[in-house]
Amino acid sequence: MRRIILSDPSFIHPFNEPARDLRVHNKPLWLWQRDILSPYVNEEREYPTWQIAQKVEGSEIVEVFVHRDNLFFNEALIEEFLEKARSGRKPVRLAFHKDDPAIAAHVIPLTRGLFLQDDLVLTDIWYLPQGVSQSVIATPLRIDSEAKERGYYFVPPYMATHFGDLVYQLPRKAFVAIESWVHIFIVDILFGVFARGINKEAQINQDWVYKLKILGKSLLEQKQTLSCSELVKIGKNVAIDPSAVIHGPTTIGDNVRIEAGVVIDNCIIGSNVTISQGCQLMLSVIGDGCFLPFRAALFMTTLMENTSIAQNTCLQLCVIGRDSFVGAGTTFTDYNVLPGMIRAETKGGLEDTNLKILGSCVGHHCRLTSGLILYPARTVESDVVLIASDERRFIHKSVPYEQSDHHQFPHKEHPRLYPRQGE
Repeated sequence: MRRIILSDPSFIHPFNEPARDLRVHNKPLWLWQRDILSPYVNEEREYPTWQIAQKVEGSEIVEVFVHRDNLFFNEALIEEFLEKARSGRKPVRLAFHKDDPAIAAHVIPLTRGLFLQDDLVLTDIWYLPQGVSQSVIATPLRIDSEAKERGYYFVPPYMATHFGDLVYQLPRKAFVAIESWVHIFIVDILFGVFARGINKEAQINQDWVYKLKILGKSLLEQKQTLSCSELVKIGKNVAIDPSAVIHGPTTIGDNVRIEAGVVIDNCIIGSNVTISQGCQLMLSVIGDGCFLPFRAALFMTTLMENTSIAQNTCLQLCVIGRDSFVGAGTTFTDYNVLPGMIRAETKGGLEDTNLKILGSCVGHHCRLTSGLILYPARTVESDVVLIASDERRFIHKSVPYEQSDHHQFPHKEHPRLYPRQGE
Protein backbone atom coordinates (compact mmCIF):
# COMPACT_ATOMS: atom_id res chain seq x y z
CA MET A 1 0.00 0.00 0.00
CA ARG A 2 1.21 3.50 -0.84
CA ARG A 3 1.21 6.17 1.83
CA ILE A 4 0.57 9.76 0.72
CA ILE A 5 1.38 12.56 3.16
CA LEU A 6 -0.22 15.99 2.78
CA SER A 7 1.90 18.78 4.27
CA ASP A 8 0.57 21.28 6.79
CA PRO A 9 3.22 24.04 6.96
CA SER A 10 1.45 26.02 9.72
CA PHE A 11 3.68 26.84 12.69
CA ILE A 12 2.55 25.88 16.20
CA HIS A 13 2.79 28.71 18.74
CA PRO A 14 4.98 29.22 20.76
CA PHE A 15 7.44 26.75 19.19
CA ASN A 16 7.46 28.43 15.74
CA GLU A 17 7.75 25.04 14.12
CA PRO A 18 5.36 22.77 12.14
CA ALA A 19 3.57 20.06 14.08
CA ARG A 20 5.38 17.29 12.18
CA ASP A 21 8.71 18.34 13.75
CA LEU A 22 7.43 18.50 17.34
CA ARG A 23 7.90 15.51 19.61
CA VAL A 24 5.07 13.25 20.76
CA HIS A 25 5.82 10.36 23.11
CA ASN A 26 9.51 11.34 22.72
CA LYS A 27 9.50 10.95 18.91
CA PRO A 28 9.14 13.53 16.14
CA LEU A 29 5.54 13.36 14.96
CA TRP A 30 6.61 12.37 11.42
CA LEU A 31 8.54 9.40 12.83
CA TRP A 32 5.65 8.40 15.09
CA GLN A 33 3.35 8.31 12.05
CA ARG A 34 5.85 6.28 10.02
CA ASP A 35 6.31 3.73 12.79
CA ILE A 36 2.56 3.25 13.26
CA LEU A 37 1.95 2.80 9.52
CA SER A 38 5.07 0.77 8.66
CA PRO A 39 3.32 -2.65 8.93
CA TYR A 40 0.82 -1.61 6.25
CA VAL A 41 2.76 0.42 3.65
CA ASN A 42 5.71 -0.29 1.37
CA GLU A 43 6.24 3.17 -0.15
CA GLU A 44 5.45 6.78 0.68
CA ARG A 45 5.15 10.07 -1.15
CA GLU A 46 4.68 13.61 0.15
CA TYR A 47 2.78 16.49 -1.48
CA PRO A 48 2.07 20.05 -0.35
CA THR A 49 -1.62 19.98 -1.40
CA TRP A 50 -4.38 17.61 -2.50
CA GLN A 51 -4.41 19.27 -5.93
CA ILE A 52 -0.74 18.53 -6.58
CA ALA A 53 -1.13 14.98 -5.27
CA GLN A 54 -4.04 14.32 -7.63
CA LYS A 55 -2.19 15.90 -10.55
CA VAL A 56 0.96 13.83 -10.05
CA GLU A 57 -0.75 10.58 -9.09
CA GLY A 58 -3.35 10.98 -11.85
CA SER A 59 -5.63 7.99 -12.37
CA GLU A 60 -3.05 5.40 -11.33
CA ILE A 61 -4.78 2.42 -9.74
CA VAL A 62 -2.98 1.64 -6.51
CA GLU A 63 -4.10 1.07 -2.92
CA VAL A 64 -3.51 4.35 -1.06
CA PHE A 65 -3.58 5.60 2.54
CA VAL A 66 -3.68 9.41 2.72
CA HIS A 67 -3.24 11.61 5.79
CA ARG A 68 -2.15 15.10 6.75
CA ASP A 69 1.19 15.41 8.52
CA ASN A 70 -0.10 17.25 11.62
CA LEU A 71 -2.24 14.32 12.79
CA PHE A 72 -1.61 12.10 15.79
CA PHE A 73 -3.12 8.62 15.74
CA ASN A 74 -2.30 5.45 17.61
CA GLU A 75 -1.91 1.83 16.58
CA ALA A 76 -5.36 0.72 17.80
CA LEU A 77 -7.11 3.36 15.69
CA ILE A 78 -5.21 2.60 12.47
CA GLU A 79 -5.62 -1.16 12.92
CA GLU A 80 -9.42 -0.93 13.19
CA PHE A 81 -9.77 1.71 10.47
CA LEU A 82 -7.75 -0.26 7.91
CA GLU A 83 -9.38 -3.56 8.84
CA LYS A 84 -12.87 -2.17 8.26
CA ALA A 85 -11.83 -0.16 5.19
CA ARG A 86 -10.12 -3.09 3.47
CA SER A 87 -12.98 -5.45 4.20
CA GLY A 88 -15.37 -3.05 2.48
CA ARG A 89 -13.03 -2.35 -0.46
CA LYS A 90 -14.59 1.09 -0.86
CA PRO A 91 -13.01 4.56 -0.60
CA VAL A 92 -13.59 5.85 2.93
CA ARG A 93 -12.66 8.75 5.17
CA LEU A 94 -12.07 8.40 8.91
CA ALA A 95 -14.87 9.94 10.96
CA PHE A 96 -16.05 10.11 14.57
CA HIS A 97 -19.45 10.91 16.01
CA LYS A 98 -19.55 14.54 17.12
CA ASP A 99 -20.63 13.38 20.60
CA ASP A 100 -17.82 10.83 20.96
CA PRO A 101 -16.63 11.75 24.49
CA ALA A 102 -12.90 12.00 23.73
CA ILE A 103 -13.42 13.89 20.47
CA ALA A 104 -15.98 16.31 21.90
CA ALA A 105 -14.05 17.01 25.11
CA HIS A 106 -10.43 17.15 23.96
CA VAL A 107 -10.11 17.20 20.14
CA ILE A 108 -12.72 19.64 18.83
CA PRO A 109 -11.69 22.55 21.16
CA LEU A 110 -8.95 24.70 19.56
CA THR A 111 -9.18 22.71 16.30
CA ARG A 112 -10.15 24.25 12.94
CA GLY A 113 -9.04 21.48 10.57
CA LEU A 114 -11.99 19.15 11.23
CA PHE A 115 -15.20 19.09 9.18
CA LEU A 116 -18.76 18.52 10.35
CA GLN A 117 -21.12 16.45 8.21
CA ASP A 118 -24.48 15.94 9.89
CA ASP A 119 -23.59 14.28 13.21
CA LEU A 120 -20.09 13.20 12.13
CA VAL A 121 -16.65 14.80 12.48
CA LEU A 122 -14.59 14.14 9.35
CA THR A 123 -10.79 13.89 9.59
CA ASP A 124 -7.99 14.19 7.04
CA ILE A 125 -7.39 10.43 6.81
CA TRP A 126 -8.52 8.46 3.76
CA TYR A 127 -8.31 4.88 2.51
CA LEU A 128 -8.60 4.74 -1.30
CA PRO A 129 -8.31 1.21 -2.72
CA GLN A 130 -7.90 2.38 -6.33
CA GLY A 131 -5.94 5.62 -6.04
CA VAL A 132 -6.38 9.27 -5.14
CA SER A 133 -8.97 9.88 -7.86
CA GLN A 134 -11.46 8.14 -5.54
CA SER A 135 -11.19 10.86 -2.88
CA VAL A 136 -14.27 12.70 -4.21
CA ILE A 137 -16.47 9.64 -3.64
CA ALA A 138 -15.04 8.60 -0.27
CA THR A 139 -17.73 7.99 2.35
CA PRO A 140 -17.32 8.46 6.12
CA LEU A 141 -16.19 5.43 8.09
CA ARG A 142 -17.12 6.01 11.72
CA ILE A 143 -14.84 4.72 14.46
CA ASP A 144 -15.62 4.74 18.19
CA SER A 145 -12.69 5.98 20.27
CA GLU A 146 -13.85 3.78 23.20
CA ALA A 147 -13.20 6.54 25.71
CA LYS A 148 -13.24 5.92 29.46
CA GLU A 149 -13.90 8.69 31.96
CA ARG A 150 -11.17 9.18 34.54
CA GLY A 151 -10.08 12.09 36.67
CA TYR A 152 -10.21 13.82 40.02
CA TYR A 153 -13.46 13.11 41.80
CA PHE A 154 -12.36 13.80 45.36
CA VAL A 155 -11.55 17.50 45.20
CA PRO A 156 -12.51 20.51 47.34
CA PRO A 157 -15.94 21.91 46.44
CA TYR A 158 -14.46 25.21 45.24
CA MET A 159 -12.60 23.33 42.46
CA ALA A 160 -15.67 21.54 41.10
CA THR A 161 -19.16 23.01 41.13
CA HIS A 162 -20.76 19.61 40.51
CA PHE A 163 -19.80 15.95 40.24
CA GLY A 164 -17.61 15.15 37.26
CA ASP A 165 -16.13 18.60 36.58
CA LEU A 166 -12.48 17.55 36.83
CA VAL A 167 -12.45 14.48 34.60
CA TYR A 168 -10.82 13.42 31.35
CA GLN A 169 -12.10 11.24 28.52
CA LEU A 170 -9.30 8.77 27.75
CA PRO A 171 -9.61 6.84 24.47
CA ARG A 172 -8.31 3.43 23.48
CA LYS A 173 -8.22 4.60 19.85
CA ALA A 174 -6.67 8.07 19.85
CA PHE A 175 -6.81 10.84 17.26
CA VAL A 176 -5.76 14.51 17.49
CA ALA A 177 -5.19 17.19 14.85
CA ILE A 178 -2.27 19.12 16.34
CA GLU A 179 -2.96 22.84 15.89
CA SER A 180 -2.03 24.14 19.35
CA TRP A 181 0.48 23.46 22.10
CA VAL A 182 -2.49 22.27 24.17
CA HIS A 183 -2.85 19.39 21.71
CA ILE A 184 0.71 18.29 22.54
CA PHE A 185 -0.36 18.07 26.19
CA ILE A 186 -3.43 16.06 25.18
CA VAL A 187 -1.43 13.71 22.92
CA ASP A 188 1.42 13.07 25.36
CA ILE A 189 -0.44 13.03 28.66
CA LEU A 190 -4.20 12.47 28.33
CA PHE A 191 -4.17 10.26 25.22
CA GLY A 192 -0.64 9.04 26.02
CA VAL A 193 0.64 7.95 29.42
CA PHE A 194 -2.67 8.51 31.25
CA ALA A 195 -4.67 6.49 28.71
CA ARG A 196 -1.92 3.86 28.60
CA GLY A 197 -2.30 3.33 32.34
CA ILE A 198 -6.08 3.02 32.11
CA ASN A 199 -5.87 0.60 29.17
CA LYS A 200 -3.23 -1.49 30.92
CA GLU A 201 -5.43 -1.64 34.01
CA ALA A 202 -8.37 -2.84 31.87
CA GLN A 203 -6.17 -5.50 30.25
CA ILE A 204 -5.09 -6.81 33.64
CA ASN A 205 -8.68 -6.97 34.89
CA GLN A 206 -10.00 -8.70 31.75
CA ASP A 207 -7.14 -11.06 30.85
CA TRP A 208 -6.43 -13.51 33.66
CA VAL A 209 -3.48 -15.05 31.75
CA TYR A 210 -1.81 -11.62 31.55
CA LYS A 211 -2.59 -11.03 35.23
CA LEU A 212 -0.89 -14.30 36.16
CA LYS A 213 2.10 -13.36 34.01
CA ILE A 214 2.54 -10.11 35.93
CA LEU A 215 2.13 -11.82 39.29
CA GLY A 216 4.64 -14.50 38.29
CA LYS A 217 7.26 -11.95 37.24
CA SER A 218 6.80 -9.91 40.42
CA LEU A 219 7.31 -13.05 42.54
CA LEU A 220 10.32 -14.18 40.51
CA GLU A 221 11.95 -10.74 40.64
CA GLN A 222 10.87 -10.13 44.28
CA LYS A 223 9.37 -6.77 43.38
CA GLN A 224 6.03 -5.08 43.90
CA THR A 225 3.57 -5.87 41.14
CA LEU A 226 3.68 -2.36 39.62
CA SER A 227 7.49 -2.43 39.55
CA CYS A 228 8.07 -5.75 37.79
CA SER A 229 9.74 -5.93 34.38
CA GLU A 230 6.42 -6.60 32.62
CA LEU A 231 5.25 -3.07 33.52
CA VAL A 232 8.59 -1.23 33.76
CA LYS A 233 10.60 -1.50 30.54
CA ILE A 234 14.26 -0.53 30.98
CA GLY A 235 16.83 0.07 28.23
CA LYS A 236 20.57 -0.60 28.14
CA ASN A 237 23.22 0.83 30.46
CA VAL A 238 20.71 2.20 32.99
CA ALA A 239 21.80 2.95 36.57
CA ILE A 240 18.99 3.01 39.16
CA ASP A 241 19.60 3.66 42.84
CA PRO A 242 18.02 0.94 45.05
CA SER A 243 16.02 3.57 46.95
CA ALA A 244 14.26 4.83 43.80
CA VAL A 245 10.60 3.86 43.38
CA ILE A 246 9.42 3.19 39.83
CA HIS A 247 5.83 2.17 39.11
CA GLY A 248 4.57 1.04 35.74
CA PRO A 249 3.55 1.25 33.11
CA THR A 250 6.83 3.11 32.61
CA THR A 251 9.33 3.04 29.73
CA ILE A 252 12.98 4.03 30.30
CA GLY A 253 15.49 4.48 27.46
CA ASP A 254 19.23 3.79 27.24
CA ASN A 255 22.06 5.40 29.25
CA VAL A 256 19.75 6.76 31.96
CA ARG A 257 20.80 7.60 35.52
CA ILE A 258 18.16 7.60 38.28
CA GLU A 259 19.51 8.60 41.68
CA ALA A 260 18.44 8.15 45.31
CA GLY A 261 14.90 8.92 46.44
CA VAL A 262 13.46 9.41 42.96
CA VAL A 263 9.79 8.49 42.50
CA ILE A 264 8.53 7.74 38.97
CA ASP A 265 4.93 6.74 38.27
CA ASN A 266 3.64 5.96 34.73
CA CYS A 267 6.13 7.93 32.65
CA ILE A 268 8.07 7.79 29.40
CA ILE A 269 11.77 8.50 30.01
CA GLY A 270 13.99 8.98 26.97
CA SER A 271 17.65 8.03 26.52
CA ASN A 272 20.67 9.85 28.03
CA VAL A 273 18.54 11.33 30.83
CA THR A 274 19.75 12.14 34.35
CA ILE A 275 17.20 12.32 37.18
CA SER A 276 18.87 13.42 40.42
CA GLN A 277 18.02 12.86 44.07
CA GLY A 278 14.47 13.32 45.27
CA CYS A 279 12.82 14.13 41.94
CA GLN A 280 9.09 13.32 41.64
CA LEU A 281 7.73 12.40 38.20
CA MET A 282 4.15 11.34 37.57
CA LEU A 283 2.26 10.91 34.28
CA SER A 284 5.01 12.74 32.37
CA VAL A 285 7.12 12.40 29.21
CA ILE A 286 10.85 13.21 29.48
CA GLY A 287 12.67 13.62 26.16
CA ASP A 288 16.15 12.40 25.23
CA GLY A 289 19.07 14.20 26.85
CA CYS A 290 17.08 15.94 29.59
CA PHE A 291 18.58 16.77 32.99
CA LEU A 292 16.60 17.10 36.24
CA PRO A 293 18.65 18.15 39.31
CA PHE A 294 17.48 17.29 42.82
CA ARG A 295 13.86 17.74 43.97
CA ALA A 296 12.40 18.75 40.65
CA ALA A 297 8.69 17.85 40.48
CA LEU A 298 6.78 17.10 37.27
CA PHE A 299 3.12 16.17 37.07
CA MET A 300 1.39 15.52 33.72
CA THR A 301 4.17 17.42 31.96
CA THR A 302 6.09 17.03 28.70
CA LEU A 303 9.78 17.90 28.31
CA MET A 304 11.13 17.79 24.78
CA GLU A 305 14.73 16.78 24.12
CA ASN A 306 17.85 18.34 25.72
CA THR A 307 15.95 20.43 28.27
CA SER A 308 17.04 21.07 31.88
CA ILE A 309 14.71 21.66 34.83
CA ALA A 310 16.63 22.94 37.84
CA GLN A 311 16.17 21.99 41.49
CA ASN A 312 13.00 22.72 43.48
CA THR A 313 10.95 23.50 40.39
CA CYS A 314 7.30 22.52 40.09
CA LEU A 315 5.70 21.91 36.70
CA GLN A 316 2.10 20.78 36.42
CA LEU A 317 0.27 20.10 33.13
CA CYS A 318 3.00 21.92 31.16
CA VAL A 319 4.77 21.53 27.82
CA ILE A 320 8.44 22.59 27.56
CA GLY A 321 10.21 22.71 24.20
CA ARG A 322 13.65 21.43 23.25
CA ASP A 323 16.97 22.87 24.41
CA SER A 324 15.33 25.03 27.10
CA PHE A 325 16.30 25.76 30.70
CA VAL A 326 14.00 26.44 33.66
CA GLY A 327 15.75 27.86 36.72
CA ALA A 328 15.56 26.71 40.32
CA GLY A 329 12.43 27.32 42.36
CA THR A 330 10.30 28.32 39.37
CA THR A 331 6.63 27.37 39.71
CA PHE A 332 4.12 26.77 36.94
CA THR A 333 0.60 27.16 38.30
CA ASP A 334 -2.31 25.29 36.72
CA TYR A 335 -5.52 26.48 38.36
CA ASN A 336 -7.45 29.77 38.20
CA VAL A 337 -8.93 30.66 41.58
CA LEU A 338 -11.87 32.28 39.77
CA PRO A 339 -14.16 29.60 38.27
CA GLY A 340 -14.37 28.86 34.56
CA MET A 341 -12.57 27.08 31.77
CA ILE A 342 -8.99 28.13 31.06
CA ARG A 343 -8.37 29.92 27.75
CA ALA A 344 -5.26 29.46 25.62
CA GLU A 345 -3.67 31.65 22.98
CA THR A 346 -4.35 30.71 19.33
CA LYS A 347 -4.04 32.43 15.97
CA GLY A 348 -7.54 33.80 16.47
CA GLY A 349 -6.87 35.10 19.99
CA LEU A 350 -7.80 33.48 23.29
CA GLU A 351 -10.04 30.41 23.05
CA ASP A 352 -11.57 28.07 25.61
CA THR A 353 -9.62 24.84 26.08
CA ASN A 354 -12.47 22.97 27.81
CA LEU A 355 -10.00 22.34 30.63
CA LYS A 356 -10.34 23.60 34.19
CA ILE A 357 -6.68 23.00 35.04
CA LEU A 358 -3.79 23.59 32.64
CA GLY A 359 -0.20 24.70 33.03
CA SER A 360 1.95 26.81 30.72
CA CYS A 361 4.02 26.23 27.61
CA VAL A 362 7.65 27.23 26.99
CA GLY A 363 9.01 27.13 23.45
CA HIS A 364 12.37 25.95 22.12
CA HIS A 365 15.75 27.41 23.12
CA CYS A 366 14.37 29.45 26.06
CA ARG A 367 16.18 30.45 29.23
CA LEU A 368 14.16 31.11 32.40
CA THR A 369 15.96 32.17 35.56
CA SER A 370 15.07 31.01 39.06
CA GLY A 371 12.15 32.25 41.11
CA LEU A 372 9.57 32.87 38.42
CA ILE A 373 5.87 32.10 38.80
CA LEU A 374 3.89 31.45 35.60
CA TYR A 375 0.12 31.70 35.58
CA PRO A 376 -2.02 29.03 33.85
CA ALA A 377 -1.94 28.70 30.03
CA ARG A 378 0.64 31.46 29.51
CA THR A 379 3.19 30.88 26.77
CA VAL A 380 6.84 31.83 26.39
CA GLU A 381 7.84 32.04 22.73
CA SER A 382 10.91 30.24 21.43
CA ASP A 383 14.29 31.97 21.93
CA VAL A 384 13.04 34.08 24.87
CA VAL A 385 15.15 34.84 27.95
CA LEU A 386 13.25 35.65 31.16
CA ILE A 387 15.15 37.16 34.09
CA ALA A 388 13.27 37.35 37.37
CA SER A 389 13.07 40.86 38.80
CA ASP A 390 10.81 42.96 41.03
CA GLU A 391 9.00 44.11 37.89
CA ARG A 392 8.67 40.71 36.26
CA ARG A 393 8.51 37.81 38.63
CA PHE A 394 4.88 36.86 38.09
CA ILE A 395 4.27 35.98 34.42
CA HIS A 396 0.59 36.86 34.05
CA LYS A 397 0.75 37.49 30.28
CA SER A 398 2.26 35.45 27.47
CA VAL A 399 5.79 36.56 26.54
CA PRO A 400 6.62 37.10 22.82
CA TYR A 401 10.15 37.21 21.47
CA GLU A 402 10.13 41.04 21.36
CA GLN A 403 9.79 41.13 25.17
CA SER A 404 12.73 38.81 25.81
CA ASP A 405 15.08 40.19 28.47
CA HIS A 406 18.17 39.42 26.41
CA HIS A 407 17.41 42.49 24.27
CA GLN A 408 18.58 44.59 27.25
CA PHE A 409 22.07 43.13 26.87
CA PRO A 410 23.09 43.53 23.21
CA HIS A 411 26.65 42.48 24.02
CA LYS A 412 25.39 39.07 25.17
CA GLU A 413 24.84 36.48 22.45
CA HIS A 414 21.55 34.60 22.31
CA PRO A 415 20.79 33.63 18.68
CA ARG A 416 17.27 33.38 17.37
CA LEU A 417 16.90 29.81 16.15
CA TYR A 418 13.12 29.64 15.69
CA PRO A 419 11.73 32.73 13.95
CA ARG A 420 8.03 33.01 13.22
CA GLN A 421 6.60 31.77 9.96
CA GLY A 422 7.52 34.15 7.17
CA GLU A 423 10.20 35.99 9.14
